[in-house]
Amino acid sequence: MLNFFGNHGSTSEREEAARESRKSSGWAQLQKHLATNEGLRILDIGPTSAININYITSLGHSIYMANLVDEAAKPEYMVAGEDSEAKHFDVERFVKSNLDFAGRMFDVVTFWDTADYLPAPLLAPVIDRIHEVMLPGGVLLGFFHSKVNAGEVRFSRYHLTPTDAIDIQRTGAHPILHVYNNRQIEKLLHAFSGYRFFLAKDNLSEVLATR
Repeated sequence: MLNFFGNHGSTSEREEAARESRKSSGWAQLQKHLATNEGLRILDIGPTSAININYITSLGHSIYMANLVDEAAKPEYMVAGEDSEAKHFDVERFVKSNLDFAGRMFDVVTFWDTADYLPAPLLAPVIDRIHEVMLPGGVLLGFFHSKVNAGEVRFSRYHLTPTDAIDIQRTGAHPILHVYNNRQIEKLLHAFSGYRFFLAKDNLSEVLATR
């Protein structure tokens, strides 16, 4: 379910679990953007974070959240094929159910590493839909794994902080389905007018893409 937040929330007990801090050049740049602009509308992709809600609203912005990875794992989106065809993912219904924002447009999208966990049929339609609901000049922050051990599970909730670091809290049990090199990331974000890569030492590429 998608919920729109414009006021402060309270930190849930689940968010008291252990978190690790990770420096993020992409977040540091995006944070400057949030600090120098007023009344932005942010779309935060991933498990709900009361910390993010509180932080974004404290800056005078509003936040909308969509947990695409957990939703994509639900069996209800797998439909039977015609005749002897195998089951397939109902992409149209997924996009309509999870990315319909009732006409709202966004200035900022924190996409995190969502693309690493989505079934392949969803990748292009989800990115294209997010591009559609962003305002011209809007910014998307994305993380992309460039390497991962077989079967490794890293699905996480990302918490914003007022520093140049983000807090990472492992959650769920979704395996990483994709890894990317820079060319593949550029292809995935082809509809955006530009992007800036930030090097990282932990096999996690960071990208700021501009609508």
